[in-house]
Amino acid sequence: MKHFARWGLTMPATIAVVALLIVPVAITIAATFAEPKGVFAPYVTFFSSGFRRAVLYRTLEIALITTAISLTVGFITAYVIAQMPGRAKSIMIIAAVFPLLTGVVVRSFAWLIILGKNGILNTMLISTGILSEPLSMLYTEGSVIVAMVYLFVPLMILTLVGVLEGIPRDLIDASASLGARPLMTFLQVILPLATPGLIVGAVLVFTGSFTSYATPQLLGGEKQMMMGTFLYQRAMVTFDWVGASTIAAIMVVLTLGVVLIMSRVARRLNPMAV
Repeated sequence: MKHFARWGLTMPATIAVVALLIVPVAITIAATFAEPKGVFAPYVTFFSSGFRRAVLYRTLEIALITTAISLTVGFITAYVIAQMPGRAKSIMIIAAVFPLLTGVVVRSFAWLIILGKNGILNTMLISTGILSEPLSMLYTEGSVIVAMVYLFVPLMILTLVGVLEGIPRDLIDASASLGARPLMTFLQVILPLATPGLIVGAVLVFTGSFTSYATPQLLGGEKQMMMGTFLYQRAMVTFDWVGASTIAAIMVVLTLGVVLIMSRVARRLNPMAV
């Protein structure tokens, strides 16, 4: 009876996940294997194109750099917040969450104003005499990465604050009393215990940046095209649905691969993490 009740409670959610997530993805991937030219013809076409390979490599590079920077900045910020007293901690968490109250497009447009040739940053650098003429900062990998980090660092902070707060202070004090230096305490106590939060945050940031569309489109344009914008172009501009499905399948496989690699790293750092 209990077994039946358990299945009865989970069945609606299971059906919804299968119908709304798994089945559409499966249909999309299956469409790439139905080409008359050959089962793997769409993938051969994709990887035989230097332009498409460059888009894929650029997307991976930007997503990995964004994840690394977000991990570093987010961890340091979350650690500082976790050490604060109650009221100050609440204020800092609200400050970290505040950017999430605005949409992705709005926050990306803000960077257009900041990084443009007549934008805030160029105006400040010229007025202080550091530059004599404005820099071209838009439509570069750097502008996309900066905007991506700004978008995803709040998620990383929120993920890590709770994890770091849950680390018993007694363990850190015990490590110090046994003669461990702060660096060794961090590497052998704090970092392994924070690994679950780091992995969750890294997965969120990587998947979000790897599949992002609005930010690369606004700040990267055609020069710095990424897989999300390339997918939109193939589906909505050229109406190449097989090509778009191929791009989507490659993105799904690569995302799952990176998640599995991160899980393996987590097991090495902390066998109890996953």
